[in-house]
Amino acid sequence: MVSVRSVTTSPSSLIPQDHQWIVEHREDRCTLCGRCTSACPTEAIYLTYRRQRVPRLNLYNQERGSNYRTFFGIRQRTDIAHRCIGCGTCAMVCPNEAIGPVPNPNDARARFHMFQQGDAWKRGGRRNDTETLLDRIIFDRISMLTDPALDAGRHEFSLNTLLGRVLSPEEFLRRQAAGEWIPPVREIFPFIIGSMSFGALSPNMWLGLLQGVAYCNEVLDMPVVMCTGEGGCPPWVLKSPFLKYVILQIASGYFGWDEIIRAIPEMQCDPAAIEIKYGQGAKPGDGGLLMWFKVSKLIARLRGVPEGVDLPSPPVHQTLYSIEESVMKMIQTMSMAWGFRVPVYPKISGSTSAKAVLNNLVRNPYAAGLLIDGIDGGTGAAYNVSMDAMGHPIASNLRECYLDLVAQGKQNEIPLFAAGGVGKNGNVTQNGMALIMLGASGVHMGKYIMQAAAGCLGSERNRCNVCNIGICPKGITSQNPKIYRRLDPDEVAQRVVDVFMGIRTEMKKIMAPLGRSQSLPIGMSDALGIDDKAAADRLQIRYVC
Repeated sequence: MVSVRSVTTSPSSLIPQDHQWIVEHREDRCTLCGRCTSACPTEAIYLTYRRQRVPRLNLYNQERGSNYRTFFGIRQRTDIAHRCIGCGTCAMVCPNEAIGPVPNPNDARARFHMFQQGDAWKRGGRRNDTETLLDRIIFDRISMLTDPALDAGRHEFSLNTLLGRVLSPEEFLRRQAAGEWIPPVREIFPFIIGSMSFGALSPNMWLGLLQGVAYCNEVLDMPVVMCTGEGGCPPWVLKSPFLKYVILQIASGYFGWDEIIRAIPEMQCDPAAIEIKYGQGAKPGDGGLLMWFKVSKLIARLRGVPEGVDLPSPPVHQTLYSIEESVMKMIQTMSMAWGFRVPVYPKISGSTSAKAVLNNLVRNPYAAGLLIDGIDGGTGAAYNVSMDAMGHPIASNLRECYLDLVAQGKQNEIPLFAAGGVGKNGNVTQNGMALIMLGASGVHMGKYIMQAAAGCLGSERNRCNVCNIGICPKGITSQNPKIYRRLDPDEVAQRVVDVFMGIRTEMKKIMAPLGRSQSLPIGMSDALGIDDKAAADRLQIRYVC
C-alpha cells in the first residue's frame, strides 16, 4: 500500500510562476545582508532558513542514509496581498546583483485571484494596453520654400497658448470703450502639469514640482502652470507669490477648500485659474478616492477629516441637479469669489455627452474653457473595470467637440484642453502637438511628469502601479516619511526644468517644417496623417500609407 503525503492547498494556492513577476535569486552571490527584504514595498520576499535532507549513498557497502544541512536564503511569497510588483527595489539595494524581478513569460494566473474578501480589485496607474492612436499620427505637410530662415534652432517661435474666453476684436474694443467687464485670460505654456493632489503625491514630490514650475516661469520665461487636483495645497502656497503658477481644483468632495476660502483675503496674487472637476477620464462616473493608507496627520488637517480614514468623493456635486445647472452656478460662484479676475473652467471625463456640456459653456459668458480627460488618463486609485472599460478615447472626443465649435463659429472663443495618455509611451511632444492640431489649445499631463521627473516605475504592463496604497518605492505617492524622504525635491525640480526645456525644443522642431512660428497650429488638421483609414475618416485627417 502506497502512503500519500497530505498537502494543504486552497483555491488561492499559487506558486511564483503563477504571478506576473518572478523574483530570481542567485544563492551563489547572496551574502544574506537582508537589504532586499527590508526594502521590498510589498514584503514579497523574505529571508528564511530550513533543514534540508541530503541523500547519502555508499555503493561499496550498499548502504543508504541521509545527511542534513541548514539552508539560509531568500524566498518569494505567493499570496496576492504580498505579490511582487516588479518595482526592482530589491535589485537597487542589493550590493552583489544577486536578486531582481523578471516578467513571467507564461500566462499569469494570479489575475484570476485578485478578488479577495468580496472586494473588486483596485490599483493606481493607467490602463495596461500599450498601443495608442496618438503615437501613430504623423505631421506630413512640410513647407519647403515658404520661409527658408525658419530654423528651429535660430528662429523665434510663439509657443504659448491662451486660457480664458477670448472675445472677438470688435466685441473687445466695444467693451473696452464702454468700460464693461472683459473675461480674464492667461497666457500659459500649452503643456500643463495635470491635476495630482497634495495627498496623492508626497510632500517632497509636490514641492519639487512647484520649484520646477517657478524656475521655468521666473528664469526661463516659460509660463508653465500646474494643477493641484482635489485636496487643496499646502497653506503656505496660498499666501505665497507662487500661487499665480497654480490652478486650484475644486471637486465633488470639496476637500481642502476650507483652507483656500479662508486664505483669500491674505493671498498676494490670484491663482492661474480655477478648475471645477466633474469627471476623470480614468474612472468616469466615480468620485475621487484617497485610501486610508495615505491620510496622514498633515493631509487630515488640510482636508478637515480624522487621520487614517478612506476619503471617497461623491461621483457628482451633490447640491446641484444637472450638469447645466452645475456648470452655470459653480462657474459663476467661483468667478465671484475672486472678483471675476480668474479664469474658471470645468473638467469632464471623455464621453459622448461632452458636446452637450460644451454647448452649455458656449452660452455661459463666464466659462473660460473646457478640459476633456480621455480614457487613457491615470489615477491614484480606481477599480480595474473602470480603468479598462469606461470612458472615451481623447482624440475622437476632442475632435468632434472642436468641429462642433467650428460649426458655430466659436473655435477661437472657447479654448479646449485635452488630457488622458499624453506621453504614455514617452512621445509627449508628438502626442501633445497632435492633439493641438486636432483642436486643443493645450494638453494636461500627469503620469508622464511622474515618470520623467521623479522616476516613477509604473507601466502599462502593470509594473508597480501601487500609487493607491502609499508604498511607492520611489516616494512619489507615499505619505510615509520613511519612504518619501528618498525623493529629493531639488532633483525633482531640476528634472521638471529639463523636461519642459526638451518639450520646447521638440515643439520648435515640429512647427518649423510646417512653416508656423507666430502661433500654435491649433486645429491645423491638414498637417496630420495616419496609416489607419477608419481613424483618418473619424478624425477627418489625411490617410497615408
